[in-house]
Amino acid sequence: MQSALQARSKLPDVGTTIFTVIGQLAAEHNALNLSQGAPNFSPDEALVDGVTKAMRAGHNQYAPMAGIGALRSALAAKVETLYGVHYDPSTEVTVIASASEGLYSTISALVHPGDEVIYFEPSFDSYAPIVRLQGATPIAIKLSSTDFRVNWDEVSAAITPKTRMIIVNTPHNPTATIFSDADIERLKALTRNTDIVILSDEVYEHVVFDGAKHHSMACHRELAERSVIVSSFGKSYHVTGWRVGYCLAPAELMDEIRKVHQFMVFSADTPMQYAFVEALSNPRSYLDLSAFYQHKRDLLARELSESRFELLPSEGSFFMLARFRGFSDESDSDFVLRLIRDAKVATIPLSAFYTDGTDSGLIRLSFSKDDETLIEGARRLRSI
Repeated sequence: MQSALQARSKLPDVGTTIFTVIGQLAAEHNALNLSQGAPNFSPDEALVDGVTKAMRAGHNQYAPMAGIGALRSALAAKVETLYGVHYDPSTEVTVIASASEGLYSTISALVHPGDEVIYFEPSFDSYAPIVRLQGATPIAIKLSSTDFRVNWDEVSAAITPKTRMIIVNTPHNPTATIFSDADIERLKALTRNTDIVILSDEVYEHVVFDGAKHHSMACHRELAERSVIVSSFGKSYHVTGWRVGYCLAPAELMDEIRKVHQFMVFSADTPMQYAFVEALSNPRSYLDLSAFYQHKRDLLARELSESRFELLPSEGSFFMLARFRGFSDESDSDFVLRLIRDAKVATIPLSAFYTDGTDSGLIRLSFSKDDETLIEGARRLRSI
């Protein structure tokens, strides 16, 4: 049907996300999917059984707006054990309908027209559009082109009286870097005695490699007092389609976030919440994730060791960057299209994570796949 109305777009320069585009092309060419950060293997059967049990027990209607009390208490206990800080489950923990919803609710609640929000590119693609939808200005600071570290002097120079928020993401998607002690100290120094809120995207908090430490904002009281932390059950339990996450923040900030959350979705899916209460009772369900994914990272790296790609270090997350400039001068987008057509492997061009399309000759590979897929995908990539 043709509309008689002309829509006035709030995001006129935004089209379909690269993940949807690549996914459609991969399906058309029957390509292996090493592009999406979503597992192609099943979650723990006990977790699925927990959802079924909750449904059969009658937990099929709206959960409380902030999440069922047992899950919020379990999350508060988990965070206190891991990071040494107590969040009040009544006022400072909220169960959200995906980390994406948590990001939107937080930015919408705390950022106002005319504000500025600093974030780092390459970045997850939703940050800047959400900021713009609030009538605020996203300020992109590019990570180093060599090792993808934050230049904190550039951050200092970018802070103005309009700066309301800094968005950080560790472990980082798409570069697979993690924050260091030095990063944390600079972030403390730059935000001290300011009204700047830190929005910390920590969805890969349990996927950190080689014995490294995850620097949650919750680990550092000075940062925790000004931070909103968003994390994901989907990433930790191999159930990205369930769309359940959680948010931690001081009560004063959380009160505002809940005002938005209640009008976006009201509450996250009920039976899943009951299943996650049971899952959290076994700490190994998330503490073993680093070793699980480190095996997959190492397997993919080993299988690609004889390829023409230059693999960059992966310190955390589901991802690894691969440089192809040593054997092709194509744009990263054209190279990705050729991989789909000729090698039957789907990846993501790194330029898709920059608002200006910066092309560094890198592609992002996801190793959140079963071992057979990783081995076959690497074989196909070696053929290029």
